[in-house]
Amino acid sequence: MEDLYREIIIDHFKNPRFKGKVEDSQYHFEDENPLCGDHIEIFLKTDTEGIIQEAKFEGHGCAISIASADMLLEMLEGKNIDEVKELTKQDILDLLGIELSPVRLKCALLSLKVAKAAAYELDEASDDLVE
Repeated sequence: MEDLYREIIIDHFKNPRFKGKVEDSQYHFEDENPLCGDHIEIFLKTDTEGIIQEAKFEGHGCAISIASADMLLEMLEGKNIDEVKELTKQDILDLLGIELSPVRLKCALLSLKVAKAAAYELDEASDDLVE
């Protein structure tokens, strides 16, 4: 089963569906993982009810970082912006479906940290957002 998850991760890394920018996004944030240099910028556009209509990301990084960003944004489209604030580390781990070392965990959680900082409209993100 873990091989299937690995294939899904590689597919999202090589063929990200949500890569790009949303010029008129209401929610935007970017951050990086200083340990490895991964960099993710997330754009979220909502309707008047707060439902995410468009979600995109820009950035570079390892397969885990890019795949988790792409998979997270796939999950977010159609959800209310407040639901982003409720996401947890476990949600990302469930999406990826594989065990990660502590170093790779930081890569996987970068997109969650950035998405939550955008949803909260923060100027600075803390690792506390992903606990």
